[in-house]
Amino acid sequence: MSRLGDLGARLYRGEVGYDFVGKRKFWYALSILITIAAIAGLAVRGLNMGIEFKGGAVFNTPKTSISVAAAQDHAEKASGHDAIVQKLGNGGLRIQVTELNTAQADKVQTQLAKDLNIPQEKINADLVGPSWGNQIANKAWTGLGIFMILVVIYLAIAFEWRMAVAALIALIHDLTITVGVYALVGFEVTPGTVIGLLTILGYSLYDTVVVFDSLKEGSKDITKQTRFTYSEVANRSINSTLVRSINTTVVALLPVAGLLFIGGGVLGAGMLNDISLSLFVGLAAGAYSSIFIATPLVADLKEREPSIRALKKRVLAKRKAAAAKGEAPDYSDEGPDEPRDAEPDDREIPERDIPPAAVVAGPRSHGGRGRGRPSGKRR
Repeated sequence: MSRLGDLGARLYRGEVGYDFVGKRKFWYALSILITIAAIAGLAVRGLNMGIEFKGGAVFNTPKTSISVAAAQDHAEKASGHDAIVQKLGNGGLRIQVTELNTAQADKVQTQLAKDLNIPQEKINADLVGPSWGNQIANKAWTGLGIFMILVVIYLAIAFEWRMAVAALIALIHDLTITVGVYALVGFEVTPGTVIGLLTILGYSLYDTVVVFDSLKEGSKDITKQTRFTYSEVANRSINSTLVRSINTTVVALLPVAGLLFIGGGVLGAGMLNDISLSLFVGLAAGAYSSIFIATPLVADLKEREPSIRALKKRVLAKRKAAAAKGEAPDYSDEGPDEPRDAEPDDREIPERDIPPAAVVAGPRSHGGRGRGRPSGKRR
């Protein structure tokens, strides 16, 4: 078995683990700082909206030796507006000039043909009206709102309302970080960006639901035992799915990185660049929020319940009593009152050998039955 696979198995069994939930205040603080930086970027710099939202003209030239800087200078002088110039994979140029009407676009096309020494008929000009971009934006907001509502309803039915609230906060967190990065770095926002933003929500929600499903199984009848608190069970759920989340994110990021750095950077594919850029930032933010934000939030909300608070008091009191007697806490998988009559070799990890990481990770879930509990007659 590979090292990563062995680590995943040990995380699943609870032999090792990181206390994500116990250190949640640190991750909350980090997320708040990132969110503040994103909002500040939006307030100070704003979003660099593409030509599809502002309106204007796009000029595509054939292969030319003219540099990007020289073409940009010629385009700004010819139009009187800011211009964005990109080098295409075929050696041509893509020149965007905002806020141009049809008559102005024709004049700019004629002037560019002279300045760039290219026949005018070989320069393709496309005029984009701002109303089209507004329609795209409005439909995107509508789709986002419907998506959020359906997510909350589904999670509230499939799991519970606390998980629905945590997932919603995590999704908003992902969108805020992605949009903030666009504002701070100055990436252009295009319809491709909007498509990418809507796509990352599904990836982020997938990782979150995987952890929630593990938590739902592990916390079943949790108040009937006195070995683990709800936060410890939640932490176990994160650790048991950690390697899976990392693998899913890496596998998703690799092709997106290919689109971004090869398709966009080398080949100069504009729309691919717009989509892959938002996907790359959003997928990374989604993986972070699924692990460090969503499940710790569920634990915080859940431990406000009287029954879960009472459970925590019982667990801590039992551990305190065991410590006073000089005994090690009981972290075995059997229920509180079940006889420990299994053979020592039948248990995956003897109780005395369970490392402290198992306390952090929480109990191992085996469908509600301990591995040491006999299923038939004793030999």
